[in-house]
Amino acid sequence: MSAIAVAAIKPSFTATESSGEESPAIRELIDSLRLEPHIEGGYFIETDRAPELVPSPFPLKESNTAGLAPQRPGFDPKVRNSSTTIYYLLTPSGPQGGFHRNAGRTVHTLHRGRGQYVLIHADEPGAEKRIETFIVGQDVAKGEKLQWIVEGGKFKAIFLLPDSAGGKESESGLLISETVVPGFEFCDHDFLSPDGLKELVGEKAEDLQWLLSPLGKNE
Repeated sequence: MSAIAVAAIKPSFTATESSGEESPAIRELIDSLRLEPHIEGGYFIETDRAPELVPSPFPLKESNTAGLAPQRPGFDPKVRNSSTTIYYLLTPSGPQGGFHRNAGRTVHTLHRGRGQYVLIHADEPGAEKRIETFIVGQDVAKGEKLQWIVEGGKFKAIFLLPDSAGGKESESGLLISETVVPGFEFCDHDFLSPDGLKELVGEKAEDLQWLLSPLGKNE
């Protein structure tokens, strides 16, 4: 996995060009799965929270997600559920999830649609900082991924692609599952700020600005 030219990473859909209304097929999917808007962008629902508790491996810290999403009732910062799983959906009206990171390791599984991931590898001691990108989709013969893993502490962003290479539409959106180990808590999640992006990737930050979440404020 080598560094890439980030200038080649361009959005395929622009939410502001949309009416803001989902197509009937996508609305049916949202309603059937009982999805809700996610602060990262797109829609989600938690489908599993393992009952087993493990000691939290994460230090207590202030996340810039604080105040944007309520902490679960009864949350104990000293422990975590052993895993959590969600459905996550991007649509033409909500086509991207801005740069964010989870403290826990995240296993992703594709259900339908296509998308492009961008990962920043800048937390490996002694390793060169690099940017990785790949497409998730059904065409595995051309290198598209059905399953992928993002280690804890790495910033990632995702954006929707057309259903086929060279196409112009996404009829069903991008639907995936994410399993976080140990289980997800909003205090273990944060967004990348503009200053943080510059610190991580230097002059390449200008080409990646569009992938920042508006919630990733500078300190």
